[in-house]
Amino acid sequence: MWIDRDVTALEPSHLQAFHALFSPGARTAWHRCPYGRILTVLHGVGRVRRRGGPVHEVRAGDTVVVPPGEWHWHGAAPNTYMAVVSTHETGPDDTGTEWGEHVTDAEYRMPPLTAMIRPPDSDRVPQREACW
Repeated sequence: MWIDRDVTALEPSHLQAFHALFSPGARTAWHRCPYGRILTVLHGVGRVRRRGGPVHEVRAGDTVVVPPGEWHWHGAAPNTYMAVVSTHETGPDDTGTEWGEHVTDAEYRMPPLTAMIRPPDSDRVPQREACW
């Protein structure tokens, strides 16, 4: 997995944006963001899951809105790359992502559901509610 920071906003904003490329089968560990996260899939096919929920399949053009504090993971499908843009805020003291345990192979291999993720609104404003 490769991650590069694209944007670190100027004060008083705490917005950060990253782009990431996941090789086939690569995934993050479980993690949560205090202010939520927005993932936009640019290329490929991937998987996302929130704690206690099913694995969802995501594809280029999908937007995933993760609510604040929700434990989740995301990564590429087993046989394809996935590129995403990840946007989130940090706290005033630069606190951001809290990392948890690694995603097990059994968790990753759960059969995914085809995601029912709405595309962004016509004015490109992401949804405010979670898409799970």
